Amino acid sequence: ESCFNLLFLLLVFYIVPIIGLLSRINNLICRVRQGKCRMIGCTNKEEQIGSCSLGRRKCCRKKK
Repeated sequence: ESCFNLLFLLLVFYIVPIIGLLSRINNLICRVRQGKCRMIGCTNKEEQIGSCSLGRRKCCRKKK
């Protein structure tokens, strides 16, 4: 039982920071592509060019 607790703690301390790092990388990619992160979705004058987090926030930029 204590092995499972130790394994769970290791997963929490190693997996959660990796997920946060991936989200930050996606935010930077969105900014490099001249986009903005939107919580709900893109407006009519914008197009979606990616995602800023794990599927929730959208990366949008003005249509060309």
